[in-house]
Amino acid sequence: MAAAMHAVWKAHRLRFIKPATTSRGALRDKTSYLLALRRPGDDARGLGECSPLPGLSLDDRPDLEARLVDLCRRLAAGEAVDGAALADFPALRFALETARLGLDAPGGALLPSDFTAGRRAIPINGLIWMADRRDMAAQIRAKLDQGFRCIKLKIGALDFWEELSLLADLRREYGPDDIEIRVDANGAFHPDEALEKLRWLADLELHSIEQPIRAGQWQAMARLVEETPLPIALDEELIGVHDPCARQALLDTVRPHYLILKPSLLGGLAAAQRWIGLAGERGIGWWVTSALESNLGLNVLAQWTATLDNPLPQGLGTGLLYTDNLPSPLSIRGGELHFDPDFDADGYWRFFEHV
Repeated sequence: MAAAMHAVWKAHRLRFIKPATTSRGALRDKTSYLLALRRPGDDARGLGECSPLPGLSLDDRPDLEARLVDLCRRLAAGEAVDGAALADFPALRFALETARLGLDAPGGALLPSDFTAGRRAIPINGLIWMADRRDMAAQIRAKLDQGFRCIKLKIGALDFWEELSLLADLRREYGPDDIEIRVDANGAFHPDEALEKLRWLADLELHSIEQPIRAGQWQAMARLVEETPLPIALDEELIGVHDPCARQALLDTVRPHYLILKPSLLGGLAAAQRWIGLAGERGIGWWVTSALESNLGLNVLAQWTATLDNPLPQGLGTGLLYTDNLPSPLSIRGGELHFDPDFDADGYWRFFEHV
């Protein structure tokens, strides 16, 4: 029997400043669920975020709120709740894991490091959302003016040749030594045409492509990885693969060049850490990316990522997407993510109380 815990949750709708468009469609808003824990006796408290992505997260299901109610009831009753009990709700598992971190970290630093002390920053990529050619070109120019030297473009929704032309224009102006270019197809390519498209993209000396074909086609992806001239990263492919043997089978079958780790989609920090261990054993690279969490979840991801000492640019530059975001100790300067060690963490709680 675990110690009884006061637990409550609230829903908060986040509205995008501009639609977040991928090959799967456009998001104009999304709902995050804030989970608050308070430990009786010492008044320790922690706040976590369950941030399901519509159409992608396993948590995007009609009984999520009922599961939140049940989780709070079980915690209040002193029942032991471990990760296995929430295997089908990875974003909720992430929320519980990070709220528990807060119980033992009363200040702003949940995972102390040189990053949370303000002595080191995290390199990040500049994210370019799908739009028309003119809009995407303007986004690219803005990111370069802000000091980014790694750009990630969402592709797959526009005509491929138009996207290729835009990338060619960018590469003509900035060589591989000037700027690193990543692309993310979100599974938009058909397996029969993917290799030809990757060959065209590889001519532009890109860094990598994320999820070129739809997830769940392990053999087709394995053939693509074997023949591709452009490094391939798995993203959506990892979602829902919880069994340790299945994780190993996936990596041993596909043999990707990189993994994209989104703890909200994978079941939390510990689950993502297990993927990192398997990747390391196989010589597979990786980096961490947000799943469009609010500043609350993004803060946790940034602090955790800083402890991993990965020198690659991370996908953590999403804190300015929303009109009604939570407070944040994070800021972006010169293509890097910085942490303010003087951040007042009580700002999160004031926000929570007024939701």
